[in-house]
Amino acid sequence: MKNNRNREYAFSETIASDEIKELRKRLNMTQKEFAALIRVSPKTVAKWEISKEPVSGPIVMLCRLLWERPETVDYYTVNKKEYPLRLKYYYKNILCTIIDVNLIRRIVKIRNYTSDTLHCAFGRNLNPSFEEYMDFLRSRCFPESRDKMKIELNQLDIPYYDPLLIIQKTEGKMADDSFRIEIERGL
Repeated sequence: MKNNRNREYAFSETIASDEIKELRKRLNMTQKEFAALIRVSPKTVAKWEISKEPVSGPIVMLCRLLWERPETVDYYTVNKKEYPLRLKYYYKNILCTIIDVNLIRRIVKIRNYTSDTLHCAFGRNLNPSFEEYMDFLRSRCFPESRDKMKIELNQLDIPYYDPLLIIQKTEGKMADDSFRIEIERGL
């Protein structure tokens, strides 16, 4: 990347209150919904929308990006759970893939929230089979053939080798990477 010291950017330094309100309405959102999207309180959005002074800060660039690419909101919207088991696969603090699973019917549905296939749970595979899902789980915990595995299971307070239970206890963290998994159960 080139030297950034003398760069100029095509973003204003401020945004007017009516521009924030116009963007929110263009996105068809309430103040509360818009606040949730941009990670501020609804009171902050209300204050911005009635401010007589221009608003400054990161919100200026964010509003410009959302104005140019409103489809971004849909891209990052998390769908409601269809099945009783949901796994959220993260790289550091970035949600990369959501995996919804119906264990009884052996159905797996995923949605990626990154275009970096190296950070997607199943790489380029958008329709993993149940077997591929099970392989993925096994890849996120110690192998079943591990020496002194019973000691490991005992330390985790798990009665038998079950990749999902191991991931639930360890968040699927491996020593050599920055990925983790959150598990949600129930509808």
